[in-house]
Order: sequence, then structure tokens, then C-alpha cells
Amino acid sequence: MGFSIEGKTAIVTGAANGVGLSIARHFVDKGANVMLADLDETRLVNECGEFCEDGTMRYFAGDLREKLTLANLLSATLDAYDRIDILVNGSRQVMTTDPLSTDDDSVERLLNQNLTTSLRLTQLVAKRMIKQSEGQDEGQAGSIINLSSIAARRTHPDLLGYSVSCAALDQMTRSMAVALAPNRIRVNSVALGSVMSASLKETLKEHREFRADIEHHTPLGRIAAPQELAEAVQFLASEGAGFVTGQIMTVDGGRTLLDPVEAPAH
Repeated sequence: MGFSIEGKTAIVTGAANGVGLSIARHFVDKGANVMLADLDETRLVNECGEFCEDGTMRYFAGDLREKLTLANLLSATLDAYDRIDILVNGSRQVMTTDPLSTDDDSVERLLNQNLTTSLRLTQLVAKRMIKQSEGQDEGQAGSIINLSSIAARRTHPDLLGYSVSCAALDQMTRSMAVALAPNRIRVNSVALGSVMSASLKETLKEHREFRADIEHHTPLGRIAAPQELAEAVQFLASEGAGFVTGQIMTVDGGRTLLDPVEAPAH
């Protein structure tokens, strides 16, 4: 069985940079075909590069908050590779929230970006996975992995919208795992601690003191590299995790074992 994803086809959203891009590159290195999806077409073109030439990687640019865009993403993937085996919902947005402001719409915006988009794409992809597995009685029909955050379990009032959206995504993961289990589709989530993502890099440039806080409150004493998250996602995507579904895998260097850090989590 093992942890191979060779020959599989994956969609990775939020793939223009950071964690999503690292997952996409890692999947290609492990022999998978990958459709990168994001709003930033310029970055997608730059990152796809030589991989697009040999066909192992394609890109799709568009606003994934739109239903039609999601349908077009699935169609583009099927046109390129004729099937879909793995979905990584990696498109995430982080912004601060003013908990007492009635004019602050960040909660609604983050629920739309971090939850609703992932739910809609999961529904579309799951239907395709079910269709292409008709007549098969063994093996997994597909694996869906959502990228969440330990913010779902921590209390940071300034990150109210982000925390709520991640908590909702975790519950969506559990619900869809049960709903799709009869179809042999597994659904799991990876709750990220502090990873050197594009957004965290920008935060640390503006607030250098946050690095010391994060490292001090993380038992392993460092910030994770995006590659480490990619390997965790590969495990959940592979048939080696064939009996794992509905789980929130925490990859945070032990940070949730200690008191909260009084600074934004990414």
C-alpha cells in the first residue's frame, strides 16, 4: 500500500505561493499530476514553468468564490487529465477582525473564502469521484484534504473571523467524511500551526518580535517549513492513510499543548 501518490491527479487551490505551492510542487515531485488553482494568474504562470511543458502541472486562474469558476476548474482538470483523485482545499485568507464593530464584515468574508469555497468545490469534486469509481468495489475513490488552522481551537479576539471560519471548516470536514464514507472517499483536515507562509513572512517583517513569541511557545522551538506540511498532506492523500477519515491532523510543533501565544496565528 504505502504512501505513494504516483499517477494520481490532484487539484490544489491557493497554489500560487506559500503552503499551497509547496504542496503542489511536492505532489509533482512524487509523480502526481497537479492542477494549480488561484486568483493570481501571473504567479501561477511563473511557478508552473517547465512543469507545464511536460504536462505534469497545469494552472487555472480565477475567483474560486464564484460557482461558475469552480465548475470551470473541474472541467479544466478533466480536460487535462481525465480524472481527479485528490483535492487539496488550500485557499485560505487571514485578516484581523474588530469584534465590536458592526461595520466590520471580515467574518462574512472569511466564511465565504475559507469555508463556502471549500465546501462547494468538495461537493463538485466528490460527485466526479463517485462517478469515475462506478463498478469498483475496492480501494479509495478519492481523498479530500482541507487546510485549517490551530486558530480554530485558540482564542484570539483579533482573529475572530479567521478562527470561526477554521472551526467551521473542521466541522465541515467531519460531516463530509461521514457523508462520503459509503462512497470510499476520505475527507480530512490539516490544522496548521506557524508555517513560513507568504502571509507569515509579511507579518514577521512588520512585527519582528512575533518570531521570538512563536518559537518560545512552540515546544519544538521553530517555525515549520511549508515542505513539512506538504508531506503531511501527502500522507492523508495516499492509500497508506486508507482508514483515516474525518480527522483534524494537528501539525504545530506542539504549540497547542501550551498556553496561547498573544499574537496572530498563521
